[in-house]
Amino acid sequence: MHLVGTQVIPEQGGRSGFTVEFVGEGGEIVSVSMRNDTSRSLNRLNAVEQAKAVMLELAHADVPDSSDTETERKVKTARSARAAKDTAEMERQLDQGLEDTFPASDPVSVTTPSVPGDRPKKR
Repeated sequence: MHLVGTQVIPEQGGRSGFTVEFVGEGGEIVSVSMRNDTSRSLNRLNAVEQAKAVMLELAHADVPDSSDTETERKVKTARSARAAKDTAEMERQLDQGLEDTFPASDPVSVTTPSVPGDRPKKR
């Protein structure tokens, strides 16, 4: 994979953690999701380095035998809500995202100027 870019995506504004996406030249995307600890030491600046460390650990880890059907079943059940077409979960995630960005996502909070339109003309 020839790396052409990285993206750092905050989860709940970075409070919960970050997802780092490594984008390859052929359109490959490898995502690493990391949860923040209680001291919130993970931030936008060090998230890429932490994700690289996670991928290095994964590369050197022992991979279970491919004939392990229990492992395969667990992997198949760990699909995302979009891949599983779980609309209820996608709605829950959308609501959570809107709550995290409130009041910016609230259309009622849009303000209008209070300057009157009919001002007297100067002579």
